[in-house]
Amino acid sequence: MSTQRSPAHSSTFEYRLAQEANSLRAQAKGMPLGVRRTELLRKAKQIDVAGEMNKWLTSPGLQPPS
Repeated sequence: MSTQRSPAHSSTFEYRLAQEANSLRAQAKGMPLGVRRTELLRKAKQIDVAGEMNKWLTSPGLQPPS
């Protein structure tokens, strides 16, 4: 029988995003310069931006960009 995760996550979305970004950076750190390393670092940056967007979207004082 497979076990499924309950809908209540043990960590926040922002925390999981940060963990994934850190994991990608750690992978890239051990690689030589090249396309794959660049892709990993770009993905980590995209995840950082997603976390910032999430903070903005979930903030109580949401203001439109100016």
